[in-house]
Amino acid sequence: MNPQRMRLALTRERLLERSRTLRSIAVEQSAALSPALRVGDTVRDGVQWVRMHPEVIAAAAVGMILLRPRRVWRWGLRLWGGWRLLQQLQHRLGSDGRRP
Repeated sequence: MNPQRMRLALTRERLLERSRTLRSIAVEQSAALSPALRVGDTVRDGVQWVRMHPEVIAAAAVGMILLRPRRVWRWGLRLWGGWRLLQQLQHRLGSDGRRP
């Protein structure tokens, strides 16, 4: 083997070893993020379930309307007001959330 090929092979081996080391360090350091990522996965799975079963949400809403109509109206008006406030803020700040 010529000297240049030996140098390239040696460099390649060093880079592979460095890559292995960095990968193991990344795995160790990302262990701290595991609980937060687990919560994110749970939320994503919940949203996906709701999208696949909208009839359950509709039945719960109808049940609440039948059992507690005053509470539903009160919370509905609060949510509507919050949504309108958010729309106004977005309009005033611009569509991308920055000042014009």
